[in-house]
Amino acid sequence: MSAAGKIRVLSVDDHPLLREGIAAVVNSQRDMEIVAQASTGREAIECHRAHRPDVTLMDLRLPDLSGIDALSAIMAECRSARVVMLTTFEGDVEIQRALAAGARGYLLKNTPPSELVEAVRHVHAGRKRIPSGIAAQLAEHIADESLTEREVDVLQRLAGGNRNKDIAELLSISEETVKVHVKHIMEKLGARDRTGAVAIGVRRGIIQL
Repeated sequence: MSAAGKIRVLSVDDHPLLREGIAAVVNSQRDMEIVAQASTGREAIECHRAHRPDVTLMDLRLPDLSGIDALSAIMAECRSARVVMLTTFEGDVEIQRALAAGARGYLLKNTPPSELVEAVRHVHAGRKRIPSGIAAQLAEHIADESLTEREVDVLQRLAGGNRNKDIAELLSISEETVKVHVKHIMEKLGARDRTGAVAIGVRRGIIQL
């Protein structure tokens, strides 16, 4: 196939070994090629602007911006951009954020190479690609009440080992208000205690450690 007819792919990941692995898989296909690689969110935005790839494979966790922030910036410049998020994390909240920001696919980094290239073809053809396991996880929490922005702030600080008094000072609210937020957090997440709430928050991608 001529270069003009190939699916042009941008690979974004801060790990050189993983980038090279993705490049090897993509370039081994007759119908696609890597046109650029980036290791940060800002590089990803610049590369997308310069190369206008057909499909972008975007790491969720990058050293400067999150992959979702980079995705949002790319979509703001190019509404037709087709981006597949690649991650080691299965948190349903992060999946929802990525899809809401415009991602066309969401794959785990342990996805077999054959599934990765099929996802590129699917997304290039205008379809979405979300593995059944990830779709099931989304469905499991679809009716859950979301944490408010303030509750996420409190949960993030709980994860940092802060006491109620510390959190109150950090967020400039009363200690009593912090207690109310913690109570609501545990109720919404179905957690028995603060440690459990943090563990659930990390697993679902609500907060990061």
